[in-house]
Amino acid sequence: MPITNQQVAGHAFLRQMHADSYFPDHVVDQGTAILLRMCERIEAEQPSDLGALYALTQAATEEFNLLEAEFEAAGSEIDTVAREVIAEDFWFVASSYGFTDADVEELIATRNW
Repeated sequence: MPITNQQVAGHAFLRQMHADSYFPDHVVDQGTAILLRMCERIEAEQPSDLGALYALTQAATEEFNLLEAEFEAAGSEIDTVAREVIAEDFWFVASSYGFTDADVEELIATRNW
């Protein structure tokens, strides 16, 4: 399902991680795919409140938890820089879909990184 939100469709997810050779592109691409799937779910399910949005973002956060092993296998990790970049993109997604009052810590509350 293609993303219909033009702001999201034109966004370069995890851009700073792609620009840093410490983070392997093939693993960062998997992170981008997680974020895009989350956007597709938001568009398909159209959460009506923050609770419903948080359920979707926290499910995507759990996918990032699993991705940590991929980073480690490639000699990298979800470090402080990566945590900030990922959190910023979660907030970007929430605000792009009208949830400007979303709490970034709640968006990624299920994180292990």
